[in-house]
Amino acid sequence: MIELFARSPGMREAVGLAERVSSTDANVLITGETGAGKDLLASFIHSRSRRASQPLVKIDCATLPAELLEAELFGYERGAFTGATEAKAGRFEAAQKGTIVLDEIAHLSNDAQAKLLRVIETREFERLGGRKTIKLDARLIALTNVDLEEAVKVGRFREDLFYRLNVINIRVPPLRQRKDDLSKLIHHFLKHYAAKHGRNTLRVSPEALAVLQAYDYPGNARELANVIERAVIVAAGKRLEATDLPAGLKAAVNAQERKQRPQSLAQLEAAYIAEVLATTGGNKAECARILGISRKNLYEKIARYQLS
Repeated sequence: MIELFARSPGMREAVGLAERVSSTDANVLITGETGAGKDLLASFIHSRSRRASQPLVKIDCATLPAELLEAELFGYERGAFTGATEAKAGRFEAAQKGTIVLDEIAHLSNDAQAKLLRVIETREFERLGGRKTIKLDARLIALTNVDLEEAVKVGRFREDLFYRLNVINIRVPPLRQRKDDLSKLIHHFLKHYAAKHGRNTLRVSPEALAVLQAYDYPGNARELANVIERAVIVAAGKRLEATDLPAGLKAAVNAQERKQRPQSLAQLEAAYIAEVLATTGGNKAECARILGISRKNLYEKIARYQLS
């Protein structure tokens, strides 16, 4: 059973919509940043559908060259092109009665978009080089980290295809907006990778947990998983310590904390004086006039705050 952690409002909304739509055959468009969990949500929908016992077929549109994508999707007959020494079924045929997931769908060429639109509209297709029409009985779920509405506006994605795919749109929020889910995700990945690497007794220290919870994860859940696996591998003791975490992650947390920490009046004054000095090109007489203080007082503050 696929487990999704959904305490945060945005994730609860996404999972709730996924649960409601899973019992239907409606096309679903899942959007969100790279690594946010779009693929997992697609699997979640399939696992709760009437097609759960049938194939779940995934294809990454970004990794296949345009000239191979059509053959992968639709299959081909022997002799359809140079090197086609025998017939081969495509991903659509492999997904019959089940679900096909098209990841990074914004990477489809214009020609591939047109052919996909025809398949969605007619629910049938032919293999490359073939004449036999094959009826399609598979649910379609599309994933993208691209704003398809913007892509439509600038002509990079077909408007008619977008509306065909966008029957149900589910947005997976980034991990930085899911702080309520973070603790459970950390412990989930720790348990998973500790078991994988034979470190079943490993626990996370309060200090390491605090650092992990403070980070924003631009790479989302995928980045968190990588961070935890690395830490599990390098941890020397029975606890995962803050020292086991990547230096870049800890530096980013420290920088964020410094940015958020309230400044003292002295720090604010020093920053303001430095800004006025820069604005006046270092003219101290003009700077003192703007600040409403004497030049002597300005020199004292410059020396005190070591602005020179």
